[in-house]
Amino acid sequence: QVRLVESGGGLVQTGGSLRLSCAASGRTFSSCIMGWFRQAPGKEREFVAAINWSGGATYYTDFVKGRFTITRDNDKNTVYLQMNRLKPEDTANYYCVADDSGRWIPPIYRYWGQGTQVTVSS
Repeated sequence: QVRLVESGGGLVQTGGSLRLSCAASGRTFSSCIMGWFRQAPGKEREFVAAINWSGGATYYTDFVKGRFTITRDNDKNTVYLQMNRLKPEDTANYYCVADDSGRWIPPIYRYWGQGTQVTVSS
C-alpha cells in the first residue's frame, strides 16, 4: 500500500510559479512510477507528468512541456512538480499518483492522493 499526501497548492498570478509536493508512505516508494494528474471544474481528469523509479526518465503532456518539471527524492519518499509560467488554464485540482505494476508508462495508476488546488488568476 502507498498513501499519498499532496501539498503546495494555492493562488498565484499568471506567469507565476508553484511547487507541488507529494509525500508517500509505505515501503515501496522507490519501486513506484510516480506522476501527476489534474482536473479542472467541469472537465475530465487529465494526465500531466510521470517519472520513473530512479528519476532518470520523465514524460509530460504537451501542454506543460517546457513549463513543468517533475522530480523525485527517493530518500524522502517525495515527488515534486515545479510549475513555472502558469496560465489561468492550469487552474485545477492536482492529484499525485503512484503505480507499482512495473510498467512505464502505466495505463492505470493504482494509488491516488486527495489532491491540492491550484488557482491561477488572470
